[in-house]
Amino acid sequence: MEDSFEAYGERLASRLMVGTAAYPSPAVLADAVDASEAAVVTVGLRRTLASGGDNGFLAGLLARLTARGVRLLPNTAGCRTAAEAVSLARMTRELYGTHWVKLEVVGDEYTLQPDPWQLLEAAETLVGEGFAVFPYATDDLLLCQRLFDAGCQVLMPWGAPIGSGQGLLNPWALATLRARLPQAVLVLDAGLGSPAHAAQAMELGFDAVLLNSAIAHAGDPVGMARAFARVVAGARAGYLAGVMAPQPMAVASTPVCGQPLLVG
Repeated sequence: MEDSFEAYGERLASRLMVGTAAYPSPAVLADAVDASEAAVVTVGLRRTLASGGDNGFLAGLLARLTARGVRLLPNTAGCRTAAEAVSLARMTRELYGTHWVKLEVVGDEYTLQPDPWQLLEAAETLVGEGFAVFPYATDDLLLCQRLFDAGCQVLMPWGAPIGSGQGLLNPWALATLRARLPQAVLVLDAGLGSPAHAAQAMELGFDAVLLNSAIAHAGDPVGMARAFARVVAGARAGYLAGVMAPQPMAVASTPVCGQPLLVG
């Protein structure tokens, strides 16, 4: 049975979302995105503008993806204030023809941690303007609650600082988010380094994962994209099947008491 999920009223067939930055070549990027079978692909407008505008290849790739039903998720990466992020979001809506936006407002240059106050301010403004906002946040429960109350149906808490590959540094906080925000769509975003990290997020009950560096910086990005696709689907199936509760001590899987013995 297909295990799709819904974001802002749209059904998404894959629970893996991928980025488009830092790949070794355009050809590898295209093949990796195809191998990931991602339902959502992010693209940074600032990066596009910094490179002198769309170079034709990215436009062709995005056109191919949208024709296949893949959703584009422009982001506001690089913004430092709410006003800056709102302005860039408005530009992405005009240039990419979508009201979906991944909202990023960074407050610390070392950790690239989101600024909670600026993030919430920008989210409130964009929701009021009809945007479907995907806010990149920390795993702070109160911040995520405020964002959800502001109209952000999808929340994207980090697992670790972006690009660090450290995995889920605070599984307890992430599990708390899942338990306290059952109506929110939770996407684990940032800090994943391996498919095992993605599996851990899915087994916590997260709806999806978004990653870029773990694939783009892999020795074989295409192979890694395929691995993430399989692991995310498998871990989600395991979560739905019901992962056994850990035990404080050994429990025999084949009890011998009361069982016939075969003696040869």
